[in-house]
Amino acid sequence: MTVVEAEAGREAIRRALRSLRRRHLVEEGAHRPAIEALARPFAAQAVEWKEKAEKHELELQQCYKAQSRLSEQLVAEIEEGKASIALLKEKETLITTLQNELERTSEENIQLKQSLEEKTCALDLLIQEHQTVKAELEQALTKQKVAEDENRNLIDRWMLEKMKDADRLNEANAMYEDMVLKLKSAGVGGIQHNALQEADGIIRRSETGYLDMETPIPSTCRITIRAHDGGCGSIIFQHNTDKLISGGQDQTVKIWSAHTGALNSTLQGCLGSVNDLAVTNDNKFVIAACSSNKLFVWEVNGGRPRHTLTGHTKNVLSVDASWVKSCVLASSSADHTIKIWDLQTGFCKSTIMSGSTANSLAFIDGDILCSGHRDGHLRLWDIRSGKCTSQTFAHLDVSSVCVSRSKNFILTSGKDNVHNLFDLKTMEVCGKFNAMGNRVVGSWGRPCISPDENSIAAGANDGCVYIWSRLKKDRVPTILQGHSSSVISSAWCGLGPLATADKNHIYIWT
Repeated sequence: MTVVEAEAGREAIRRALRSLRRRHLVEEGAHRPAIEALARPFAAQAVEWKEKAEKHELELQQCYKAQSRLSEQLVAEIEEGKASIALLKEKETLITTLQNELERTSEENIQLKQSLEEKTCALDLLIQEHQTVKAELEQALTKQKVAEDENRNLIDRWMLEKMKDADRLNEANAMYEDMVLKLKSAGVGGIQHNALQEADGIIRRSETGYLDMETPIPSTCRITIRAHDGGCGSIIFQHNTDKLISGGQDQTVKIWSAHTGALNSTLQGCLGSVNDLAVTNDNKFVIAACSSNKLFVWEVNGGRPRHTLTGHTKNVLSVDASWVKSCVLASSSADHTIKIWDLQTGFCKSTIMSGSTANSLAFIDGDILCSGHRDGHLRLWDIRSGKCTSQTFAHLDVSSVCVSRSKNFILTSGKDNVHNLFDLKTMEVCGKFNAMGNRVVGSWGRPCISPDENSIAAGANDGCVYIWSRLKKDRVPTILQGHSSSVISSAWCGLGPLATADKNHIYIWT
């Protein structure tokens, strides 16, 4: 082919292409509205689909994150499950072990229960045997106590009879010697007259408890003692000595020498104020009745506390020791009871319901007790039976009772400011003692009888001590002055001196 032909062919092709392009443009122009109409929905859907795709992509990302978290939780749960399975296996092993131990314990429990039943049966048998032996022991102790009481009573009676025989023998010897002397001096003509006089004198002395040594009436204060802080509550002399015992509100009991006024010893351990004192007939023990509802017992030698006697529920007002039985005490309290105590054991032997408060009491002999009451009566009690054997009206309110050394008289004092002397044989008043200005110190005044039983001493609110003679008919008292306050208590020593106490001091009179 030639160049011309080739060029002509290219030209023809160009023309054909231009013709096709024009045709395409014409056709494109003809179809453009339709194409645009078709393209618009697809564009809107494309935006919507794009938004949905973005939303779905975001949700897919959140799902991936949630799946990641769930995967982590799943891993943790799996680990916890494995740990729980291991713990469960341990618990199952422990349960198995505990079941085995429970079985062993159950077997041991059954064995112990059988052993306990056997020992319980043996214990019941021993208790029955013990009760039987205890009953037999109580019976034996009761018999022993009865025998001891009978033996003690027999010994006391025998000793009392011996003492009486000795006193009668001494009186007979003295009478014989006096009669011989008087016969020598009087001559033959006065024999009958002197014999009658001597016989009459002996009878009178025996009836009145007369003592050969006459007690002088004191007139001078020889010693003044500052005894207790807060006040002195009670004083008493030891038997047949010059030792004076005092108790006070400072919760102490002190022992003094009435000869020198020196303090010999102080007994400690008392609770409450001391209301009354007593000393045993052998002078071995001192007893204090206190406001703490208790009684305290000391050994005189050494001052060691021996007993604390408890049982009263109110203030203990009075105490006394038997002059026959050294181990027997009696006490009275505001709880309307009188209690009998055994000093050997420190226990209460019996309780007497007195009905009315006994302000004061005193032993008459080993088994008979007298007491003065707020209802105004003087009563006698048999401590063996606990019964009142006699009673008589003495005052409007009996504040004190005092028994003479021979046990023939009872001196009572009352709030009527009168001191009555009772004859113990008849329980009748054989003497009344009072004076202008002699007013009894409430429920605490403690008068006394002289050792020869011829004089009565009583303190008063005016700080004076009044002394009456039992034998004189005029009843004019001797008045001792010197106290600065009410005289609370008085005590007459068997060797002569008179001691009186007020709130602050103790005076020794001779």
